[in-house]
Amino acid sequence: MDLSILTAALLNGVLLGGIYTLVAVGLTLIYGVLHIINFAHGSLLMIAMYAVYYLLMKWKIDPYASLPFMVLGMFVLGYCLYRWVVGRFSRGKDENILLITLGLAIIIENLALAIFKGDSLTITVPYSDMMVELGPALVPVPKLVSFVAAMILCGILALVMRKTDMGRAIRAIAKERHGARLVGIDVEKMFAVSYGIGLACLGAAASLLMPMFYVSPSVGNVFVIVAFTIVVLGGMGSFLGAMVGGLIIGITESLGGLYLGEALGQIGISLIFILILLLKPTGLFGSAR
Repeated sequence: MDLSILTAALLNGVLLGGIYTLVAVGLTLIYGVLHIINFAHGSLLMIAMYAVYYLLMKWKIDPYASLPFMVLGMFVLGYCLYRWVVGRFSRGKDENILLITLGLAIIIENLALAIFKGDSLTITVPYSDMMVELGPALVPVPKLVSFVAAMILCGILALVMRKTDMGRAIRAIAKERHGARLVGIDVEKMFAVSYGIGLACLGAAASLLMPMFYVSPSVGNVFVIVAFTIVVLGGMGSFLGAMVGGLIIGITESLGGLYLGEALGQIGISLIFILILLLKPTGLFGSAR
């Protein structure tokens, strides 16, 4: 195979992996703190993508310019959703949280289907078709911008978690919630903050995705399966694992599409998921609890 084609496929995979990373970081944060899988993650991403779409259609706000609004809006939604729905009705039981988030996913997806119908919607912005030359490959500008922005946002989130009092409180709860409660940390509030940050990552991902992707009521399923695979591959609750796993999965999908065709490109993702479960269930950077 021509080297330039292979290089282009690798670059495309890396750039795609950056967006996957942002979606997976939100999921792994929620798991790391609450120790549960958020089944509503894909549905909430879909809602965020519709919000970006209508911000452009109704108020002419560019998807990239909408990023701070989406981050803030999704954080508030996540905080309120945990405070008044997930946390209130779970009664402190993890299995209840799983059922509640699964129920939310079903409700949100069906409401979206009723409101938006089943059509796929796309947007066109002036830079949609712009390309930039990277070595022997031409790379779409939206993918390059989205990758750089996703990596910067992941870095900022990592700094917040390590350098701020809020981040230290969240990490303390993730390690030992009962001990954190004893030293005066408001555990329920930090749970809500963590859920809000997880959804804020989805808001950012939606703004970065829309210039190059479509939105439909079922679009969340496309990303949530990939995000679950990345979280398992990198290690449940590991930020570094989510970043490395996202890049691996992006490259795997791109090369799979190159060699097997677009329809079969995601077979490699399923194979990686199975192999990780068989050979290293804790993931690349995970540890047994």
